[in-house]
Amino acid sequence: MPAAPVTWFIADLHLDPARPRSGRDFATFLQRLGDGHALYILGDLFEAWPGDDDDCALAESTRSELAAFTARGGQLCLLHGNRDFLLGAAFCRATGARLLADPTLLDLHGTPTLLMHGDSLCTADRDYQAFRRRARSAHWQAQILARDLQQRRALAADLRRISHEAQGNKAADIVDVTPAEVERVMAQHGAAQLIHGHTHRPGRHEHAAGTRWVLGDWESGPLGLKVTSEESVLVNPLNI
Repeated sequence: MPAAPVTWFIADLHLDPARPRSGRDFATFLQRLGDGHALYILGDLFEAWPGDDDDCALAESTRSELAAFTARGGQLCLLHGNRDFLLGAAFCRATGARLLADPTLLDLHGTPTLLMHGDSLCTADRDYQAFRRRARSAHWQAQILARDLQQRRALAADLRRISHEAQGNKAADIVDVTPAEVERVMAQHGAAQLIHGHTHRPGRHEHAAGTRWVLGDWESGPLGLKVTSEESVLVNPLNI
């Protein structure tokens, strides 16, 4: 993929009909993106995704908005998150998106940069890691997708409720990344930079292996990492 003059990294929008502001902000952001710019969504675009046949108004409008962005030359890449891991090929065809593996190594203006959702870095949360292994398995996903849409929507609601309850009972360091795992993964892939979301703790961190950027969740307000050949900066993307 050719280098874009401006590349944006965002994550954790958690688009949900119950929280329309994030959807409006995202639509505005897409309209303001320049032709030929690149957008990487590093997981949890949606609060829940029951499958590519989802026909709710939010799913339909988001597909249309993303398709309009790619139709005018925008580059769109997606990673699965812990909420929207059932995003698949049909969604990508409809939007012009490219679904990336987690992790993916990217040459970002000469800097080897690792892209992740970030949930796999939280190794101290063993209960979640067990769920993640199950939810990412092709067999489990095939079983879920064999159910009708209403059943899948009900399951998604149950999983959200269980997740929220579990998060409230865990210490802050349990649900954050494990520094040793950050170092291990960056070294394994030869990365000098890591960009991820998931933890909702935006910022820049320096490790022995290199720089780690953490993206923010949009419920707290739009936030993205804007990268050009000259700088990388966490900013409100609506201010572009």
